[in-house]
Amino acid sequence: MTCWGSPVPVNDLTSLLSVALLARVGPARDRLRDALVQAGATVVLEDDPNSLQPDALRDADVGAVLIALEPAIEDALERLDPVLASPRLTLIFDEAELAARREGWEAQRWARHLAAKLHGHHDVLPPGSEQDGLLQPEPGLPVTPAELHADAPLEFHVREAFDAASDVPADGLYQPPEGYSEPMSLEEALAAMQVPAAAPQINVPPPVPTAPAIPAVPAAPLGDHSSWSLVDEDTAVVAAVPPPPPPSAPAVPSDFDIERLSLVELEPEGIPSDAAPGAVLVMAGIGGPDALRRLLAALPAGLAVPILVYMRLDGGRYGNLVKQMARVSALPVLLAESDQPVAAGTVYILPDDVGVAVHNRGLHFTADAQGIRVDALPAAHSGVVMLSGGDAALVDEVLGLAVAGAWVAGQTGDGCYDPLAASAVIAAGMAAGDPPQLAAAIAERWGVSE
Repeated sequence: MTCWGSPVPVNDLTSLLSVALLARVGPARDRLRDALVQAGATVVLEDDPNSLQPDALRDADVGAVLIALEPAIEDALERLDPVLASPRLTLIFDEAELAARREGWEAQRWARHLAAKLHGHHDVLPPGSEQDGLLQPEPGLPVTPAELHADAPLEFHVREAFDAASDVPADGLYQPPEGYSEPMSLEEALAAMQVPAAAPQINVPPPVPTAPAIPAVPAAPLGDHSSWSLVDEDTAVVAAVPPPPPPSAPAVPSDFDIERLSLVELEPEGIPSDAAPGAVLVMAGIGGPDALRRLLAALPAGLAVPILVYMRLDGGRYGNLVKQMARVSALPVLLAESDQPVAAGTVYILPDDVGVAVHNRGLHFTADAQGIRVDALPAAHSGVVMLSGGDAALVDEVLGLAVAGAWVAGQTGDGCYDPLAASAVIAAGMAAGDPPQLAAAIAERWGVSE
């Protein structure tokens, strides 16, 4: 698990390279020190949090603090919290257990993300991925960045792709009915952002089930036909099978008191005051803690919808994530527990074994070994936000919930280190914006409780 701190203004980037490393002596501390040196940072202070005094950390005057999380330092972090809560500090958390065994490609990848954060850029590609410039001179003026749309946000390219979609050859063998639309899969969404498929796919409408045929009722037997003969029309006798007698109404016991019967409710009609009818599910991963902090910091107090945070952490240290987010959120931040109602105006961090279900028209947390299920959310009252590092395997389920009426959005802009899932939902036509913009959209859609 890696938690990046809040975004930093450009004029503060130099101070970010002044870092305090808080970790117990061991392999994790050594690996993190090497990563900081590789990132070009200056380690001003290196100490064990259990022995470090708050004044020593404050006097170090660093711009960022890198902390190796483990149970043995949780009490120390509580003691250092008055200093760590300073808004001018950028906090970066890493699991000590993961840092100790991270090596090779994984260690290089983590170091590139750390360097990008400390230097204020988003280039996390390994060396050698750059494109070499043209070696032969060409006539004319060079292409300007504006012509290449170098500064255009992701939404610009997505809209440009959708505008060109009408020029792609269509399948003439099948015309979908008017108003018909089906959710876009992850592969289709990614293809829409890159290149059209090599050959159009033929959409075959699902077969319409037909009503089962009613078996014919056999005709009544006519008896022995050997004695039949032609007779005058006015003397013919037709043998008919008598119709069955009409069913008789069941007898009502004379001692049954009908007047005392009444209709009662099998289940209360109202929604419990402590359970919301829906929720906004926020999904994040790599780079997600930074985006999550910005989103929660922009949400107003008293929001009329609960916020569920789905972000898998190695080691399950969700209590630490609750403490980090509570520092910036105007809403209360709690750890979700099974058999509890989901209350509006609250942020819930979801552990690995807690899901949700509707009970008496309100959401409640349930024990679920598979965790949160997207399709368990009532679409008419819920939404999903894909932040950086969201689970791309759940994009199809999220788009299916959108077809059912849910509000779905994806993150764009700076800080989206892993845009795969967020870009897929945006390419499918969902809302887009940076974390503060998404927070404003949530507040506008659900409002604030009075």
